[in-house]
Amino acid sequence: MTSEETKSGMENPAQTMRDVMERIGETEPICTPDDFNMTTAYLSAVPSHRKIENLTSTLREAAEFLKPARRRGTARLADLDSLIGWANRFMGDTSALFANPDMTAPTLTCIADYHGAGPADVMAPSGDATARHCRHRAVYYFPLSEEWKAWAAISGKPLGKDDLGEFIEAQAKDIMDPTPAILKGGLNETNQPWENRLIEIAQKIEGRYGQLSQLLAMSRQFQVHETSNLTVKTNRDSGEQELQFLNEHKTPDGKPLSIPNLVIIAIPVFMGGALYRMPVRFRYRKSGGAVAFILSIYNPEKAFEAAFKEAVEEATVETGLPTFRGTPEA
Repeated sequence: MTSEETKSGMENPAQTMRDVMERIGETEPICTPDDFNMTTAYLSAVPSHRKIENLTSTLREAAEFLKPARRRGTARLADLDSLIGWANRFMGDTSALFANPDMTAPTLTCIADYHGAGPADVMAPSGDATARHCRHRAVYYFPLSEEWKAWAAISGKPLGKDDLGEFIEAQAKDIMDPTPAILKGGLNETNQPWENRLIEIAQKIEGRYGQLSQLLAMSRQFQVHETSNLTVKTNRDSGEQELQFLNEHKTPDGKPLSIPNLVIIAIPVFMGGALYRMPVRFRYRKSGGAVAFILSIYNPEKAFEAAFKEAVEEATVETGLPTFRGTPEA
């Protein structure tokens, strides 16, 4: 046997194995459209008993090793100016703002890669051309001021004498004395607009504004002696029974106990923001042998809405982006 015959005989088994393995590993297309798109299927028969590995994530990770394929992530910004600056840096033709007016946790969100305008094209072979990932975002959490949180925490809740005293002394800086115009009580064109607003509120709810000195004196020493002509009246707003403030109780020396049923506070809604003057209703009611005191901010939603609207309008003007009230898609 020649050397060439020996070599050929040795190669035949190897060649045969290669041919067999190629046949075993062949895939047979069943449906192979000329133009593959998002709405057609690509079917192929593959050998059984073979493990399939999905290398998609590994390949994508390798492809993004030097540079990411797209922008994503959420920036949490510390002030409104930073959110405006972020939006101006990254915004495109489809960017948008979302303002969430939640009084307990207000936010302003910018989505740089928001969906494009117009209806969704669900029949497009290559997918909706206006769709975006919406993954590049910035959020500004409006920081409620400590004063706002303190008054909101006790608003409408009954307080004991000691708790009331401690609160008034701690928040004395927030209480402002009524101006002569407010004490006079008449609407006048010479008054400041905010004075007329507070006067109008007092007239509407039959209120009378008190001074800080009255509340401080009451918080330090308050002894109530019930008289025989004590009358329990029903509050028309809430329907609860309560004791009126002027003459149903007397001080220890027999003089009528005169307590205002309105005070004025001037506090910011957001940290570092402008002060908003708001009336606070002051009530008390008998509960067994004790007296419960109630401080209720009158219509705090109006002050919150004004502060929130001002901030959102500033962001809208400075960025030129469309603004939606609410929260974006998750």
